[in-house]
Amino acid sequence: MKMYHNPVLLHKSVEDLITNPDGIYVDVTFGGGGHSREILKKLSPKGRLFSFDQDLDALENTIDDERFTLINQNFRFLENSLLAYGISSVDGVLADLGVSSHQFDEATRGFSTRSDAPLDMRMNVKQQLDAKRVINKYEEEHLADIFHNYGELRNSRKIAKDIVTKRLIKPIKTTQELKDIFQYIPAPNRNKFYAQVFQAIRIEVNQELEALKEMLEQSYRILKPEGRLVVISYHSLEDRLVKRFLKNGKFEGEQPRDIYGNFPKFFNLLQTKAVIPDENEIEENSRARSAKMRTGIKI
Repeated sequence: MKMYHNPVLLHKSVEDLITNPDGIYVDVTFGGGGHSREILKKLSPKGRLFSFDQDLDALENTIDDERFTLINQNFRFLENSLLAYGISSVDGVLADLGVSSHQFDEATRGFSTRSDAPLDMRMNVKQQLDAKRVINKYEEEHLADIFHNYGELRNSRKIAKDIVTKRLIKPIKTTQELKDIFQYIPAPNRNKFYAQVFQAIRIEVNQELEALKEMLEQSYRILKPEGRLVVISYHSLEDRLVKRFLKNGKFEGEQPRDIYGNFPKFFNLLQTKAVIPDENEIEENSRARSAKMRTGIKI
């Protein structure tokens, strides 16, 4: 069994999710199985739980329970994967987004800024695109867009230019070689800068925002009326998409008004503001510091 850290907002997220102990629920980010195990505790013998994870390491944490099914897939394939099991509607969907603590701690995966490792950052190690290819093969303008859009870095064009200049001399193969390019960043700002750079590359490698959008849209389609969608996010890019989708079913702009001049609603919000961990949880689990949880109830 792979060791994973404590799941964030464990009890509150499961409390918000489950309204029918006999129902069918989905945990689209299984990881170490913390949320899934808590969900199973709340389900009756009739209840069912389907969990998703594309990371092969997560399969080692599978749960021996006849009510439980673990699907080794990216959650962007939520709808079709459930249909393969004869499931077309569910009572609730839970998503705990981002990179797991295990993936950060597994130095060879290349997710962490603290360890030297091959440039990889793939959540699904079977896919072709990795961080090494992004850094060494993408055009300068494409790289600049990634750092601007996914890392929210103001100097994205300089970052891209520095990388392209360096790779002309020799390929950039490791996380340390990438970090060494930016030694000119002042020390007090360096760790945050590295985190933003790595985040941008990781999001591109795993197409995280595109996958999130697809999962949210599919979740709405498969949720029963009054079904719950619970999403825990860790940075503003994710949270912004979740907030907009719960508000009006779109990620940009607004839905057209109905014949009465009103905007259609897709979800009611369980809480008007995002739920955040308390000080005790943040002290016990540093990953919880940036977490925001939003819960929508399908209309």
